[in-house]
Amino acid sequence: MELKKLMENRLLGNPIRLAIMLYLLTRRRVLFKDLQNVLEITPGNLDSHLKSLEEYNYIKRGKILADRPRTAIEITENGVQELVRYMEMLKETLGMSTKI
Repeated sequence: MELKKLMENRLLGNPIRLAIMLYLLTRRRVLFKDLQNVLEITPGNLDSHLKSLEEYNYIKRGKILADRPRTAIEITENGVQELVRYMEMLKETLGMSTKI
């Protein structure tokens, strides 16, 4: 039954989107270019995944004005809650008892 619940979350079930969320969880905010470099994916591919996460209010994007405008990605409180919930379901499925 737990495995079925995990599979229902198609958003976080995608390895790239899960990696984005885990990376953001530890940093809270990152620049688009830095995230692209860490994940080693194209800008278009990253943008597509970010749009999906943004649609569900897991992340938000904004501009930072420094030497030139840059795009920053930040995890939302909703994103944190959903990621923690997903990780808890994953732990339950694996039979782990420790809380995240």
